[in-house]
Amino acid sequence: MEEPLLNGTERLCTNGEVQLIPTPTNSPDDPLNWSTWRRYWHAFLVLIFVALTAATSNDAGTAGNGMNADLGITWDQINIAAGVLFVGIGYTTLLLSPAPFLYGRRISYLICLMFSIIGSIWLARIEGVQDNIWSQLFVGASESCAEALAQLSLSDLFYQHRRGLVLGLYVLATSIGTFTGPMVSGFITDSPLGWRWVGWLAAMISGGLIFVFFFGLEETFFDRNNPVHGIQGQDATPGSIEKTEDPTDLPLDGKEKTATSVQATPDNQLDEECGQKKGKTYFQRIALITPSPTLVGTGFKQYTRRLLHTLRVFTFPAVLYSGLQWGAQDAWLTFYLTVEEDNWYDAPWNYSDAAVGIMNVPTLIGAVIGCIYGGWFSDFFVVWMARRNGGIFEAEQRLWLLLPVAFIGPAGLMLFGIGSDKGWDWHLPYLGLGFIGFGWGCAGDLSMAYLMDAYPDMVLEGMVGVSVINNTIGCLFTFTAQNWLDAQTLAQVFIAIGVLSFCFIMTTVPMIYWGKRCRQLTRKQYETFLRIRDGPA
Repeated sequence: MEEPLLNGTERLCTNGEVQLIPTPTNSPDDPLNWSTWRRYWHAFLVLIFVALTAATSNDAGTAGNGMNADLGITWDQINIAAGVLFVGIGYTTLLLSPAPFLYGRRISYLICLMFSIIGSIWLARIEGVQDNIWSQLFVGASESCAEALAQLSLSDLFYQHRRGLVLGLYVLATSIGTFTGPMVSGFITDSPLGWRWVGWLAAMISGGLIFVFFFGLEETFFDRNNPVHGIQGQDATPGSIEKTEDPTDLPLDGKEKTATSVQATPDNQLDEECGQKKGKTYFQRIALITPSPTLVGTGFKQYTRRLLHTLRVFTFPAVLYSGLQWGAQDAWLTFYLTVEEDNWYDAPWNYSDAAVGIMNVPTLIGAVIGCIYGGWFSDFFVVWMARRNGGIFEAEQRLWLLLPVAFIGPAGLMLFGIGSDKGWDWHLPYLGLGFIGFGWGCAGDLSMAYLMDAYPDMVLEGMVGVSVINNTIGCLFTFTAQNWLDAQTLAQVFIAIGVLSFCFIMTTVPMIYWGKRCRQLTRKQYETFLRIRDGPA
């Protein structure tokens, strides 16, 4: 038997064609076998969820002027609530992480939408500092599914060679929510409705979405480790390519070949009349809970064991690296949004709430370009690199695209910060915001794609680790941002964080050089992680 390839090292190209990873099955319940419209409808719903929760997590800052004027809540207290929001995001992601494997994906999305409704209504009915903190805790908890489960759901639907595009769409949805949330909130705050309607509108949209999700979001859990699906033999290494008698490839023109597998799924017996497998019924596909085949009783002990087991992801270098890249973007977000909301209302700009909200448009434009570069383009780039490498794809090949970002992102921070400090006309600060958005789109997309490439069977747990790290970084910088801005000039602060941003992104260089060695050193650790996770209770 041929030696399996190292996780993150895949035979992507064979005889001029792109090999499908994971290995296809013939089960109609395999999301990779769903019709195109079903897969894209499901992906669309997940991305809508991501955009909504990103928007609600960033709209309270715009409502802060109203809280300050009507309730006397200070900006320091508003920043404390923003720090609590990061805690809610990161650590709810960790606490909910075992649920998708034990009870299916759907239930977590519905729970998070309930959190969104609670947090949004609480925001609309704020009467004091404690109300603001509690509302942001629930709003943060609602975004937890967008931090890890969304990537897992999207990876359920698309093959590995589409991963850059899929994550590009994910980061794009995050960007749309992050940058349009404050913009829409600004218009609402300036309207006769007032700032409380920021919360009411979010609650109504979340309520409508929970109805759509209940009836329209299908379960994507599919047990690929079960040998009866014809995917892996007992000797297969997790995350490796298993040779089959009928290898299924994707031609370079993008047209997928039909996959066949050697064994049938016992849950879907052949229909004697049509000779085809029967898939789950509609009501089975939208069941509130889809228990894992390994679930014992209520699964409480398994849940606790998985939760503790997930903490092992912090020993993987790729998780630490990806968390640092994405966390830095969250940290800088706090600074430039704070400056927009604190400084641009005054001379020489004298912006209104709506005008400050519109400042997120150049950031969004930059993020869209960054997502195209780090997503769609990166898929073509890694195929090109694989061809040059004898058809072998290495996870680190994608990281080369991050090196230009190390200069563009920091340049944007410095342009915006110095321009805001010196009272420049809007042109250069807005260009800086565009550069910042480009860095936002690229850093998250490419670093998370690298992590998923390096440890493909550890997607959810890896993203949980990234979420905890990036939201912890975001929380720390949020608590200290105002003090730092008060202690130094804007130019000094943004030059400093520009240098920090450059240093953070340039950790890509040692990861390119030593990343494969790190994967080799953690291979046994990775296999042990999967064996314990998927083993008997």
